[in-house]
Amino acid sequence: MSEDVSRRTDPDRFEITTDGQVAGFTQFVEKGDQRIFFHTEIGEEFGGRGLASTLVAAALEATRADGMRIVPVCPYVKKYLGTHHEVDDLVDPVTPDALAAVPKG
Repeated sequence: MSEDVSRRTDPDRFEITTDGQVAGFTQFVEKGDQRIFFHTEIGEEFGGRGLASTLVAAALEATRADGMRIVPVCPYVKKYLGTHHEVDDLVDPVTPDALAAVPKG
């Protein structure tokens, strides 16, 4: 099985593909120097393979490479950060301003 993570726009997100099929994504919005991650989703047919972890790890490393900070609004991203401390130095707290930047609906 071949997996690849890439950044997409409109909407801003990182997608993970497996054998050429989109398996899931983690969506974000940028505000200043922050990348606010607010939703992560893996298709049911791709569940149980650790793809969400692979996806989020790559997205957070790309965020570091882009010189951005991380705001974990998404419950999965928050959970991931609780057990993976490689980017602790980049994590900002969730604030009312960050929540206001998240698209509604």
